[in-house]
Amino acid sequence: MFSLFKKKNMEGVSELRAYLSGRAVPIEEVPDQVFSAKIMGDGIAIWPSSSTVVAPADGEITAVMEDSKHALGMKLKNQMELFLHVGLDTMDMRGDGFEVHVKLGEKVKAGAPLFSFDKEKIEAAGHPAITILAVTDEGSAKDIRYHTGIQVVAGETVIATIE
Repeated sequence: MFSLFKKKNMEGVSELRAYLSGRAVPIEEVPDQVFSAKIMGDGIAIWPSSSTVVAPADGEITAVMEDSKHALGMKLKNQMELFLHVGLDTMDMRGDGFEVHVKLGEKVKAGAPLFSFDKEKIEAAGHPAITILAVTDEGSAKDIRYHTGIQVVAGETVIATIE
């Protein structure tokens, strides 16, 4: 009976799950100042051990880099906006080694494949394959805590808690 009076998370977003398997590190450790200085927003990065980026939460695809296929944007139920970016300076690869699995405006569930990449091709082109999740707009989130310094499994490990 008392559960009727408990405050519920109306937006339904309380966590982000790993968007890739690998080692989660603070965004400040990304070897690119645009990300490490949080110019794109706060977030987290993963040194990948897998090659498919999955949705960290339920949401809608708001941007897809059609030509380079290396990045996309998502908006969650709590109006939080995310930018997912594979590798550094990978735009110059012009989509070679990347495959997008979603379309602009598509609604996705947590764990759904978003895009894939060839890590060896990225590294052979001289680019680090570190993959970044930047929160470009916090929406209604009041506090986001990132969990770094751990090995993560795509779609399973919680990488951020949201209040």
